[in-house]
Amino acid sequence: MSYPLVHTLFCFLLLLPVSTVAQTHGTVDVGASITAGDNSTTPWLSASQDFAFGFKQLQDSNLFLLSIWYYKIPDQTIVWYANEGVPVSAGSKVGITAGKGLVLSDPQGRELWSSTPIRNQVAYGSMSNTGSFVLVGGGSDNIWESFNYPTDTLLPTQIMESGGVLFSRQSEKSFSRGRFQLRLLEDGNLVLNTRDLGTNFAYDAYYWSNTYDGVNVTNRGYRVIFNETGYIFVLTRSNQRVVLGPTTVPPSGDYYYRATLDFDGVFTLYYHPKTENGNPKTWTTLWSEPDNICVDIVASEGRGACGFNSICTIDDYKRPNCSCPEGFSLLDPNDKYGDCKPSFTPSCEEDDHKSFNGDLYDLSVLIDTDWPLSDYEQLKPFSEEMCRNSCLQDCFCGVAILRGDSCWKKKLPLSNGRKDRVVNGKAFMKFRKGDLPPSTTDPRSPLLGSSLFVNVTLLGAFCLGFSLIYQKKILNSHHGFGAVETNLRCFSYEELAEATDGFQEELGRGAFGIVYGGAVRMGNSRTSVAVKKLDRVVQEKGREKEFKTEVLVIGKTHHKNLVRLVGFCDQGEHRMLVYEFMSNGTLASFLFRETKPSWNQRSEIALGIARGLLYLHEDCSTQIIHCNIKPQNIVLDEYYSARISDFGLAKLLMINQSQKTTGIRGTKGYVAPEWFRNKPDDSEALNDWRKLQRFLMVGIWCIQEDPTQRPTMRKVTQMLEGVVEVPVPPSPSQFSFGPYEPPMLRWRCNDCSALCLFLYYASSYVSENLKETFGLLMLQQV
Repeated sequence: MSYPLVHTLFCFLLLLPVSTVAQTHGTVDVGASITAGDNSTTPWLSASQDFAFGFKQLQDSNLFLLSIWYYKIPDQTIVWYANEGVPVSAGSKVGITAGKGLVLSDPQGRELWSSTPIRNQVAYGSMSNTGSFVLVGGGSDNIWESFNYPTDTLLPTQIMESGGVLFSRQSEKSFSRGRFQLRLLEDGNLVLNTRDLGTNFAYDAYYWSNTYDGVNVTNRGYRVIFNETGYIFVLTRSNQRVVLGPTTVPPSGDYYYRATLDFDGVFTLYYHPKTENGNPKTWTTLWSEPDNICVDIVASEGRGACGFNSICTIDDYKRPNCSCPEGFSLLDPNDKYGDCKPSFTPSCEEDDHKSFNGDLYDLSVLIDTDWPLSDYEQLKPFSEEMCRNSCLQDCFCGVAILRGDSCWKKKLPLSNGRKDRVVNGKAFMKFRKGDLPPSTTDPRSPLLGSSLFVNVTLLGAFCLGFSLIYQKKILNSHHGFGAVETNLRCFSYEELAEATDGFQEELGRGAFGIVYGGAVRMGNSRTSVAVKKLDRVVQEKGREKEFKTEVLVIGKTHHKNLVRLVGFCDQGEHRMLVYEFMSNGTLASFLFRETKPSWNQRSEIALGIARGLLYLHEDCSTQIIHCNIKPQNIVLDEYYSARISDFGLAKLLMINQSQKTTGIRGTKGYVAPEWFRNKPDDSEALNDWRKLQRFLMVGIWCIQEDPTQRPTMRKVTQMLEGVVEVPVPPSPSQFSFGPYEPPMLRWRCNDCSALCLFLYYASSYVSENLKETFGLLMLQQV
């Protein structure tokens, strides 16, 4: 062998250890780069080669994702990605610069993403053995690391601080941000929730860690820690650990771990053997939350676990499966977790009135299936036949749910669909005849189909309808309600006396009269109602005007957190209001029952009240100030959702007149302090209130004596929902400790501590004072 060749080989052998050492350290120099799709460049590996940083080729061979993944295991699972999961094309490049750190650019050199902001100049980069890519400054300090910007996964040794968030992927194959979030809230709770993709608005949580303490701040969680041994826990400010996962895990020396918020909304702790040795080559679930996402998501807004009109079922691994009901198909055929579109849309167009809906539509039967938050009418007591017919004859009805002797009718689109034995009921899904195969429809006894029968029926229906309309016009004209002004039903006194069995069942009483339970006939069915008998309308001057105002205004008011007015009676000296029946009674009775409601129920009720008041104050056509918000005027529907009642009996403000100060109305202890002083407020904004997220500070903001300092109802709701931060409020005025404090709270507030201030003031002290309502929500937790 020639000397030059021997020299070359010797030099090559000398260089090998140097190259190996550079790779072992996992460091990357400033100026280094990787090009997507270029086989001559390799990813930057950690010293252990457990993790790689670079471009991961996706299913579409022309697309690449700048990411970090497990390098040694066969499926090379991705655990972090840049650019919010948006892939790039071949020829794109990532490099390390001294001034901006990591910079991702497209094939034309245009910057797509960078790791800025960074504190100072970058000395080098490093792919750590824990799975975090780190940028190191000149002083050997870490000035940026991927662990501080998690995507959908946490790894051992990773910490998520207060305010941190994980976003799920949009789907199994799309890494763009999806509908689900894992957030460590400022109040200390770790929660899972869905969100609106367009606005990032967070819907109600469907899992929470219960690491919030409204009394002792030191007991609140402020960090989520995934330690090196595979345990996940929330650390409180008093150094207590609230373990989220299992109490025992396999040894971390033999297994990889990751905790991922999967695209389907389930937060899962996985483990994977580091060596094969006959063990499974896939990730195994060690723990996950929630147990049943199909039934645990009960948000009043948003799609739920699956898309609109879809049905969610849980599998043996606690994962949701989504499917469209018969007569529906996927809006996006490539997204089985997305929305389902109907083959027709139930409407009230002319074609739907040419004959009975039973001639155009039929119903398919779904067992143990429900969309629990899409109701617009409840009918009780009702048989299966009555429930079916009611939906068939209602042009708005898309599906009817029968559970026990209650029938709930729902409009499209339907949300939070689930099939589970806990539903314990039947769903009757409407479809247009001919849209489904005969085998999918529920067998029905044939109706008489001759044209003579149909014509006679149509003629009779026309005459009946004309008679009812004519009669309604006469009644409305006689009682001062124009036909254009309201479509509410005008009941006679005799009808309501019969419906309530002579006003026998008393549901409650208040300043305006007594409320009785009953059932009225609406069409071919009977509907449960609450009849408010206003005995003092005639005797007390001005009450008759308030009654008519309530009928006219509330008849046009529609919101899920308001009690719906069904009709009225205005006959002689009798003034009555007929409301939909709320099966779970008043908030007052709910709070004082033997079994105390959970904190989640309290917070949901409080938020519902806030949303209802926001609608009254800002969103309905006539702005309404309630003046008498208290537990007795909040009622609960079948799902324990809050509904506000009695709002039409308060002072009504026209649009753009909400800065006026009106006369005192309502119950003392529930109205703004300036109303007791008869102090003109023309130049001051009559601000409203907000909901329940940072309860204490929001409560103190809402009782500021100066009305201009109080937040609006919209701001209150946003603060309670956690959409906006709550600034530190000033101390409340001493006037607030005046003679109008609720007696039931007075003795509890001797030390004026932060808790007592909240209990006393967690309310809107402007147009509404929800002091006692929110105080009770907190006090009754004890």
